[in-house]
Amino acid sequence: MQPVTAARSAPSTERSALKNLFAPAMAALVVLTALWFLLCQQLSGEWSVNEQYNYGWFVPFFALYLFWLRWQDRPPPEIPNPKSQIRNNRAAAIIAVLVGLAALLLLLPVRLFEIANPEWRPLAWLHTASVVTLTLLYLWYVGGPAAAGWLRHFAFPVAFIFVAVPWVTPIEGPIIQGLMRLVAGFAAETITLLGIPAQLEGNLIRVTNGLIGVNEACSGVRSLQTSLMIGLLFGELKRLSISHRVLLVIGAVAIALGTNFLRAIFLVWIAATKSISETNRWHDVAGYTIVALVFLGTFGLAYLLGKSQIRNPKSEIRSQVPQLAIRTQCRSGSDQSAIFGFYFLAVLCWIVAVEAGAQLWYRAHERNLVASIQWEVEWPVSAPNFQQLKIDDEVRRQLRFDEGHAASWTWPTAISSGTSQSSNSRSITCVLYFFRWNPGRNSALLANLHRPDVCLPAVGWTQVADTGVRNYRVDGSLALPFRHFEFRHGARENPSQQVAHAFYCLWEDRVASPSAAGSKLPQMSGSRSSWTRAERLRTVIEGRRHIGQQMMEFVALSRGPIDNDEIDARFAQALPRLVKVTTGY
Repeated sequence: MQPVTAARSAPSTERSALKNLFAPAMAALVVLTALWFLLCQQLSGEWSVNEQYNYGWFVPFFALYLFWLRWQDRPPPEIPNPKSQIRNNRAAAIIAVLVGLAALLLLLPVRLFEIANPEWRPLAWLHTASVVTLTLLYLWYVGGPAAAGWLRHFAFPVAFIFVAVPWVTPIEGPIIQGLMRLVAGFAAETITLLGIPAQLEGNLIRVTNGLIGVNEACSGVRSLQTSLMIGLLFGELKRLSISHRVLLVIGAVAIALGTNFLRAIFLVWIAATKSISETNRWHDVAGYTIVALVFLGTFGLAYLLGKSQIRNPKSEIRSQVPQLAIRTQCRSGSDQSAIFGFYFLAVLCWIVAVEAGAQLWYRAHERNLVASIQWEVEWPVSAPNFQQLKIDDEVRRQLRFDEGHAASWTWPTAISSGTSQSSNSRSITCVLYFFRWNPGRNSALLANLHRPDVCLPAVGWTQVADTGVRNYRVDGSLALPFRHFEFRHGARENPSQQVAHAFYCLWEDRVASPSAAGSKLPQMSGSRSSWTRAERLRTVIEGRRHIGQQMMEFVALSRGPIDNDEIDARFAQALPRLVKVTTGY
């Protein structure tokens, strides 16, 4: 009768073990869900505004599906050697605890910096590495005696999220520039061989109908990054060997670059044989076609590599819960369950404390801020030669604004100081930019990317004067601080030298009260941001996050010089008609 009793008690023992494991498993699920949700929420900012990383929205779902497939054939439990297991587990446990603590502690500074500098890409890599490390440590613990096998088995789907993390600028920049030059040169040479005259000018190709540019979207970097994701995904789905996965990724990249060369040639041909504007209609269609070709080509290559690979038979052991692990854990029973349940509860509390502490840090520094007057641009649609200007996609990607408009019109001519030219001899072209950033996931320093002393020198203009900041009256309740710059383009001895007078204003939704002074950060229209690590650190120390901004930039273009005082007076006279107050303090 005794064996029968033991046999009957075995299922109840396993049920008891499963019950003991349920609480820590649920706690771990909550912790990992919180970690991954916060990570994907942070990365989604780049996925939303940068077309190169739009595919990132699919990566978490692909990673979850790959993990589920791996879970179906996870390694079976191993029979432990009690003596060596105690010795090895003790050393491994100490290392795991130290690594886990480091990853958890890293979350606090990362979150503090991410709130103030969300577009700083090294932070995304640190955040992702921390979450991936904590996830792999949990899998190592769950694996028990088979911990090493579990790490190897699940490492790929967990680390797959790295393909959606934006590349750091020192790596991405040279690749983009190199690909743009390569694509432009290849397209120009090929189209010339086809009998169509084309001349390469940097990243521009001059054809009979005008200039066509090879920008970042045409460089192939977007299809390159997408091909890396697709190649790694199909390699995992087919469970290819490492060598075959490398070949698959190389093949996917080759397909992406080859099809992108064909796309560039096709667009240049359209521009040369039809019109420059016609390329806009085919630009996106050609881009989506490349993604489809990369997907189909990589799928076919993965199928061929999968057929050539000698497959190992899958293990027939597909236990839902390793029985040996259950029996081993039965010895410690509810005590072990309570210990690990407390551990995961402490980790969850730390995550909540990190998020709450980071928010409280910035809120504490914002308690002295007061709402500023809200205003918007009133466009002079009735002005001579008024027209809306298209904002370049690259500008949109860099500035990440929520609202952006640009327009140009012609001002009545003015007589230059010290010249005998008639007032009808030349005209003044006005260009106005207005960008709005709502409170959210942008850096407070981001608006400083679009400043006259940044943008105009980048396209060949030379700054010759900076008269500083002056308040220009809009009405009785509002005066806007504008910084006045002067730029020249062309030879100085040329009487028709181009001259640009630029007025720049950066306005924040909330500003420090007079009693809260002493910030070392660049103020609204002060010195432009240099984007140094020290400056980013100051944004965190001073608790300055993005709480709403808008920028207005007015540029007056003319042939020949215009007196600074004269152009300043004309701008002051025109400003009240260009700005409309919407709310007061």
